[in-house]
Amino acid sequence: MPYQHLFFDLDHTLWDFERSSGECLTEIYQTFDMAGMGINSIDDFVSTYLRINYQLWRELERGEIPHGHIREHRFRRVLEEFGVHAGIDFRPMEEAYMEMLPTKSYLIDGSLEVLNYVRDQGYILHVLTNGYDLVQGKKMRSAGIFDYFVHIVTNEKAQARKPDRRIFEYALQCAGAGCDNGLMIGDNWEADILGAKGAGMDTVYYNPAGNVFDESPTHDIRHLRELMEIL
Repeated sequence: MPYQHLFFDLDHTLWDFERSSGECLTEIYQTFDMAGMGINSIDDFVSTYLRINYQLWRELERGEIPHGHIREHRFRRVLEEFGVHAGIDFRPMEEAYMEMLPTKSYLIDGSLEVLNYVRDQGYILHVLTNGYDLVQGKKMRSAGIFDYFVHIVTNEKAQARKPDRRIFEYALQCAGAGCDNGLMIGDNWEADILGAKGAGMDTVYYNPAGNVFDESPTHDIRHLRELMEIL
């Protein structure tokens, strides 16, 4: 087989961030009485958070903000969008969210089937993520997938973030792999696909929305189970 080492992104690729985050945010909405603040729809609160959180992570990936900025500002920005300004301490919301989120065990459909298949085929599996060390480890343990992976490479360990080629080079070095036998699998076009391509790696773009860009990944899939046709 041409590849020996598979490097998986975690959030949105294996671990179901939207479902997990939505469940946490529903609990936070109720615990902190968001309705009493004038936010009358749980769905609006959740969708607004997910949109702002995504925007902040994009800014982080482009190097426009530091990592800590996200935790410090996302709940403030969400509530301000609903007109909630004065006298609100956002830190307890952030702390509650970060405590709850890693306990969720939801995976993207097909994740376990694919992980079992590639492991049984003899591939060596790793995670390559921009998330926090402690949080990502807890997520993987909660979801029952921690033991599938030999190396869990985060930006904290690599001292670089996707799409910076240094995090990919660090991951390859940790795994004892090379660009000729390592494959990056992820859902984020800029961070996962362009980043890995910049480091000379082949890529699988997990692309359920069918996004089209000027460049092409090595492989483009709509469902994770399509990996079993490639590998």
